[in-house]
Amino acid sequence: MKQLSYFPILAVAVGVATQVGAQPAPTIDPGAMAALDRVGTYLRSLKAFQIRAAITAEVVLDDGQKVQSDSVADLLVNKPNKLRAEVTGDRQHRLFFYEGKTFTLFAQRMNLYATTSAPPTIIELAEKLNKDLDIDLPLVDMFYWGTPKSTVGEINSAIDLGPSSVGGVTCQQFAFRQPGIDWQIWIQNGDYPLPRKLVISTLTDEARPEYTSVYTWNLAPSFDDTAFVFDAPKDAHPISFAQVKAAPTSTGK
Repeated sequence: MKQLSYFPILAVAVGVATQVGAQPAPTIDPGAMAALDRVGTYLRSLKAFQIRAAITAEVVLDDGQKVQSDSVADLLVNKPNKLRAEVTGDRQHRLFFYEGKTFTLFAQRMNLYATTSAPPTIIELAEKLNKDLDIDLPLVDMFYWGTPKSTVGEINSAIDLGPSSVGGVTCQQFAFRQPGIDWQIWIQNGDYPLPRKLVISTLTDEARPEYTSVYTWNLAPSFDDTAFVFDAPKDAHPISFAQVKAAPTSTGK
C-alpha cells in the first residue's frame, strides 16, 4: 500500500497529481477519523451479532517468496460473556467456546480439546488468552474497536478514498497509516456503519505481505445458550493448555 501503484487512486480521491517517486506529505482527514469513531461506537452498541470473515493471508518464506492461504472465520457473540467461533482453513479447523465461566479450544481434525477457567467478559477473556496462552480470539479487533485498547491513536495518515462497493453493499473506502502497517477499510454507508472489508499491509517486511478480510454480518442471529457450550465428542481427547512463560527480567548482574 506504500507502493506507487496505489498513488493514482489517492490522486483521484483528493484531486492531487503525484509525481513519480515523490512521497506525499502525511495527511489526517478529520472525516476519515470520524468514520472510525462511528464504527467503534456502533460496534460497542451491538449486544448480539454474527459475522463471517473470508480471509486471505500472505506468509513470507525465508527466501522472500510470498505464499497465500485462505480461511473462513465464523463468530457468534452475545455480549458480555458468550462467544462461539469457528475457523476453517486448508491446514486447520478450530472451534472456540466461551459461556461466561470456561473457555474451550477444540482442534477438530486432531480430535483434541483443552479447557480453562475464564473471566466474566469477552474483553477480559481476550486479554487473558493473549497474555497467558498466546492465543488470539478470531476477529478480536471487533471487540477492541472504540475502546482504549484500539490503536487509533497511532494513526499518522488518514485519507478518504471515496465511495466503493463490497459484495453489492455501498461503502466508503478509507486508507490509514501507522507505524509498521498501512491499512484500508471499507465502511458500510447509512445507519449501520459496519466494517465490510479490511486490507493490512506489513511495512516492516520488504515483501509487504498483506492480510485481507471480507465481512458478512447478521445483526439478528438466532441462537440459544447451548450454542456456546462445548459438548465433547466421545472419542475426543482432553489435553492441557501450555502456559506462556514470561521473559526473565534483567537483574543488572
